Amino acid sequence: MGPIRHQPVQPRVRPADRRLRRHADSQPPGVPLRQPAATRVLLALWCAGLAFPALAPSPAWLFVVFLLLGAASGMSDVVMNAHAVVLERQLGRSIMSGLHGMWFVGSLAAGGLGALAASADIDARVHLGAVSIALLALGAAAGHGLLRDHAGIPGGGATKHKPADALLAPPRHFALPTRGILAIGLVGFCATFAEGASSNWSAVYLTEVADAGPGMAAAGYTVFMLCMAGMRLMGDRLIRRVGPVAAVRTGGIVAAAGGIVVVAARIPALTMAGFALIGMGLAVIVPLVFTTAGNVGATPGEGVAGVATITYLSGMIAPAVTGWLAGTLGYPAAFALITGVIVLLPLLAPALRRPAPGVPAPFALKDHEEPVDRCLPA
Repeated sequence: MGPIRHQPVQPRVRPADRRLRRHADSQPPGVPLRQPAATRVLLALWCAGLAFPALAPSPAWLFVVFLLLGAASGMSDVVMNAHAVVLERQLGRSIMSGLHGMWFVGSLAAGGLGALAASADIDARVHLGAVSIALLALGAAAGHGLLRDHAGIPGGGATKHKPADALLAPPRHFALPTRGILAIGLVGFCATFAEGASSNWSAVYLTEVADAGPGMAAAGYTVFMLCMAGMRLMGDRLIRRVGPVAAVRTGGIVAAAGGIVVVAARIPALTMAGFALIGMGLAVIVPLVFTTAGNVGATPGEGVAGVATITYLSGMIAPAVTGWLAGTLGYPAAFALITGVIVLLPLLAPALRRPAPGVPAPFALKDHEEPVDRCLPA
């Protein structure tokens, strides 16, 4: 039941800046505001679904339950990140990294609670049912603080580039990613691939290559996760100071240095330090990918959904590909190739340049480059 008990707690988002009220009051006539009902409904379904895996009467039903739970989780992820993009626009500063950091805090808290419940021999049905009820209550309370946004929310407000009528266009039911979204998604693919490989194989690597004991191997995974969580919680300050392109470049260099240490080291402490550097370097990249995609997409939801599909795919295949490479070439060679993937991040960083004129990018003040679509060859 380990995967079931490792359910993240989502952060509560509140419009804490007075500018939000002034912005809402200053909207032109004819631009309706609405409550983000989709976020509330999907979050409620996700939290409620947590109780059902322990009630599944057979493996076939467990498969169905996990399929539905995964669908609710994925859709909730998209709408919450899209909501955060709108909130960032109105606040005029980066907050996405901190929100993703709270996901890590929730994951660590859920894992600890699951371990305590298992050690106390609490029935999984009781444990997961109680957690589901608690999360439903927390989600409902957080839902009342969600920001009211525009029906179309393509640009966060009418501008000379986006008249009020353009904000009323409904989102498309199906949309293929644009070239700009694909470029941003490639950054997310590389970062998620390295993250998934490191989180899933760090303990095994420490055991097989650095000859670490079980406790040290488990500590290596914990250090990796804590470094990612801590850096994401502090990452918004870095993004505001240097901009997204420089943040991705710096993070890629730090993560690549960590990968080199992992490949070269043969003692547990140094190998663990390498994984810590990988976690710190990768931390802010995926939040920036979601933010940039939400700003360059036709709507925040379309942009976020496009890159989420790419990063989810990367997260699914990374552990399997890493295991295959390790079995074929050995663990050091496998992580040497993963380090090569990380090295691509500084080169791909220009894909996160500020969007075209008229699309707010409040945290990108230090990146005065061309719009993202102009980064690609014709």
